[in-house]
Amino acid sequence: MKTVVAKDIDEYLSALPMDVREMLQKLRATIKSVAPKAEEVISYAMPAFKYHGMLVYFSAFKNHCSFFPANSSLVAKMEDELKSYRTAKGTIQFTVEKPLPPALVKKIVKARMQENIERENAKMLMKAATKKRKKK
Repeated sequence: MKTVVAKDIDEYLSALPMDVREMLQKLRATIKSVAPKAEEVISYAMPAFKYHGMLVYFSAFKNHCSFFPANSSLVAKMEDELKSYRTAKGTIQFTVEKPLPPALVKKIVKARMQENIERENAKMLMKAATKKRKKK
């Protein structure tokens, strides 16, 4: 059976049941409130946001939804704050009955933005250092 991949987040959300759609719309709005310059994309057939690299993903499944911070070590670092949610390597599962609190989502998105900027800056420094060595 062929899976149809949504072309954008609106199309992805429109295919979901109303209660799940509304919850994920709120999650989307929370992400955008922290990262207004992030680009909305579909990646791995899931809604995602790019900001100096991939930022976060989310997805709906049959019995839960998942939020993917795109960094498994961040999920591990936030273990105490996430203890009331089911987590796995790089994912946080939640439901309509128990959605992720906006404050927690904001904290994760801010941390991911900082990580992406730091990684990008480190790459630029390495590139500059490599160019400098080649000139000698």
